[in-house]
Amino acid sequence: MANRVIVLSKRPAHIKKEYNIILDNPSDPMSNRQDEKFMYYYDLIWKDLDKNV
Repeated sequence: MANRVIVLSKRPAHIKKEYNIILDNPSDPMSNRQDEKFMYYYDLIWKDLDKNV
């Protein structure tokens, strides 16, 4: 899993938002998917991506 996610705008692309991902156990992606923090980041990032449409 990435520890940083960058969301780009529509063309011409520029950096819209940068997320520094902090999870309790970065070496275990399967357990992180069940973590509340994962869902928090997931929701934030998808909201930013939906705004690009």
